[in-house]
Amino acid sequence: MEIYPPLPAAQMAQDAAAPEEPLAPATWRLIVDDEPRSGPANMAIDQAIAEACAEGKSLPTLRFYQWKPPAVSLGRHQLITDLNLPRVRALGYEVVRRPTGGRAILHTDEFTYSVAGAAGEPRLRGGVMDSYLRISNALVAGLHRLGATGAGKAPATSRAGADVSAACFEVPSAYEITVGPQKLMGSAQSRRAGYVLQHGSLPLVGDITRLIDVLDLEEAESVRLRAELARRATTLAAVLGEPDSSLRVTFPAVADAMQAAFAGALALGFKVGPPSPAEMRRAAQLIREQYGDGQWTQQR
Repeated sequence: MEIYPPLPAAQMAQDAAAPEEPLAPATWRLIVDDEPRSGPANMAIDQAIAEACAEGKSLPTLRFYQWKPPAVSLGRHQLITDLNLPRVRALGYEVVRRPTGGRAILHTDEFTYSVAGAAGEPRLRGGVMDSYLRISNALVAGLHRLGATGAGKAPATSRAGADVSAACFEVPSAYEITVGPQKLMGSAQSRRAGYVLQHGSLPLVGDITRLIDVLDLEEAESVRLRAELARRATTLAAVLGEPDSSLRVTFPAVADAMQAAFAGALALGFKVGPPSPAEMRRAAQLIREQYGDGQWTQQR
């Protein structure tokens, strides 16, 4: 987990200790993108929805989505030089910069969620760790519904240090989702302009170490990090002991489980619908000016 802006450790501990009150029932919008979108489109839509929520023009929104073609996303302030760009292009991957922090993620064969709402929404208000904990509780409940009963939250004291690699899934941070010693879900949150935006990735199937193929590393370091990532991270299929073709590890199955879990854990009802025309117009602008602009992506 990376927070924007970052908070000192003492404040994080204080946030995590904040008492909770029962949540009054509320209605959010649910967007289930059945068709995968490009990396720039996914990041732009998340931001456009968050801005509309802050302006009171949209309901708080839970969105489930996929990526096509596969994309490597960089944290907001991560250096582009962490990637081997010729290798990225040779594999047919996109590169996009997230509006949230963290390290590189390869988005392929995964389930992605985002939560966007005004900062005052009861499920998102309070300290950063308060909202992070509420959302993590829902994610864990969804994984339990899928049969991943060993899923739980990393301790509140967990935090990736400055010496971690360019790979996001190497080390879990506070309240990220683990199964035993392995990280299963990574998330990141942004708070700015009156909104909260959190999104995260659940690898469903395949080789969790594929990201290493596109990092700019010496051969020995690549071998070491690949082994480390295989030890520290996992996929839903591996956790369930299911083949990659299992119906329990498909996007629709995970979306159904997560919808029910968010409803139960956060006292939510859902109004199902797509992004609004205004949100899509704003997303198109963000693609042109930021997320689809190679110069903007590489400048940090």
